[in-house]
Amino acid sequence: MTEEEKSYTEIKMSSGWFMTISMQKSDKFETEKEYVEIAKERSGQKRGRFNVNPKYIRVLGEALVKFADENKL
Repeated sequence: MTEEEKSYTEIKMSSGWFMTISMQKSDKFETEKEYVEIAKERSGQKRGRFNVNPKYIRVLGEALVKFADENKL
């Protein structure tokens, strides 16, 4: 598995939509900061994006699993 494959995943949704999760680098700051981008994408175009600090990704994942369990999803 290449480094690029490790830093990108997608989840197929309905009607041709995908939820993509990827590592991105910001050129905005002097030092390149990394962040995790969660986006809704169709036909190669991102419609909605949410950027997360990498140190909170595991907490977010655990909160999602807990939410799904509590709501029987």
